[in-house]
Amino acid sequence: MSVFKHHAKLETNVFFLAVGILLSVIVGGLVEVVPLFTIESTIEKVEGVRPYSPLEQAGRDIYVREGCYNCHSQMIRPFKDEIERYGHYSLAAESKYDHPFQWASKRTGPDLARVGGKYTNDWHVRHMINPRDVVPESVMPGYPHLMRPLNYAGIAGNLTALKVVGVPYTDAQIMNAKKDLEEQAMSDSPDAAVLKSYPKAKMGDVDGNPKVVTEMDALVAYLQVLGTMVDFTTVKPEKIYR
Repeated sequence: MSVFKHHAKLETNVFFLAVGILLSVIVGGLVEVVPLFTIESTIEKVEGVRPYSPLEQAGRDIYVREGCYNCHSQMIRPFKDEIERYGHYSLAAESKYDHPFQWASKRTGPDLARVGGKYTNDWHVRHMINPRDVVPESVMPGYPHLMRPLNYAGIAGNLTALKVVGVPYTDAQIMNAKKDLEEQAMSDSPDAAVLKSYPKAKMGDVDGNPKVVTEMDALVAYLQVLGTMVDFTTVKPEKIYR
């Protein structure tokens, strides 16, 4: 009973209560931060992860603008049911160039971390225009307005801003941003120059209008690259997490 009496004194004394809260926060913070100084890096080293191409980045900006993250996460947790449904659990390295990351906090729709290559471009276009054309039970709204032309006049500036916060775009990539964006959206050549800077970028028109780069072209290019950069047949979890 004496313990409870002392505890009551602590709770009813503003000064001691404030000191107790401060000490709790300090100890909790140290427990979280100190272990980080004992490891080489908080992000595992994984081959294949690269910055988004200009077209993919434009598509990602549209994804964020339209609030897709409100219903779709991009984080597969290391649980059996999630791995069986969506694929390999998400790696921290896959989000290291995301500003902001798209882990999200809920799922009204499926997780999209591995959606790249799962469906055809035509499926994505039909799904975005009227989701019930391909998924009858879908509650997702349609986005037919994405067929409008993409405004990419400031794409070089976008890459420059991302470089400031740590995304390793080169000066050449920034200078060629507009050209690379147009080439990815309008060409399907396997020898396209954009592929040298951005391996595994999905090439070609997706919406049936190769003469105009649309927001749909950009968004589908972004969706089609998600989860495709890393070769998960070579990823060994026991070697990544020591």
